[in-house]
Amino acid sequence: MCGRYATTRSSADLSAEFEAEPADDLPELRPDYNVAPTKVVPLILERRSSEEPGTPRRLVKGLTWGLVPSWAKERAIGNRMINARAETIAEKPSFRAAFAKRRAIVPADGFYEWYTSDKLNAKGKPVKQPFFIHSPDGSPLAMAGLYEIWKDHSLPEDDDAAWLWTFTIITTTATDDVGRIHDRAPMLVPRDRWSTWLDPETDDKEALGRLLVPAAPGALEAYPVSTSVNNVRNNGPELMEPIAVEGEPSDNGAQPTLGDL
Repeated sequence: MCGRYATTRSSADLSAEFEAEPADDLPELRPDYNVAPTKVVPLILERRSSEEPGTPRRLVKGLTWGLVPSWAKERAIGNRMINARAETIAEKPSFRAAFAKRRAIVPADGFYEWYTSDKLNAKGKPVKQPFFIHSPDGSPLAMAGLYEIWKDHSLPEDDDAAWLWTFTIITTTATDDVGRIHDRAPMLVPRDRWSTWLDPETDDKEALGRLLVPAAPGALEAYPVSTSVNNVRNNGPELMEPIAVEGEPSDNGAQPTLGDL
């Protein structure tokens, strides 16, 4: 699964990287080193313009993490919809409509996963070591997402607050060293498939299904980070800094990787 990640790039950086324009209602973007569900974070998506119906606009827009299906009676369901399995999104009632028309890219510096070690804590439970998983060259990850627009019927239709934009992150089978940390990982959209993935007019399930593949070998690297990331109230660049894992020194003095565990 993916339950925590980091996104630190500015609106200008995201616009340049993904060839998108900031949405009119995009909030000020601040670096977030510990993104958790229910937060509003930037996504890349394409929408048809009401002024130019035939021309899609690629936007950087702020959405709330935790998808609320359009048919939901209340928004609390979004707390359970932070991830969607790639293998079932075309059939699941909660995701199939969004998969057909409302696909997005969730930009991230990287994401966190927890590896269950053989060590035990004071309570006799296995110690879970967090890892930061990222692109080897430091480029942003283009995680695959779906979004929905939910109407709060308790508010007037002309009230902007009545319309809630939410999203989920698609997960798939983890590969390589990442698979040793957790068996699931966010699905990544390769750069040459961004346009196909984002195009709201592309609704061929078979064609879209061919995009739902695990990351290519070597596309991700992982290193251990401080357990400070466990607390969602902690937020700073130090959360992404590599650490030496106590009791697991590497032979050459370098920071240990997953292979050292």
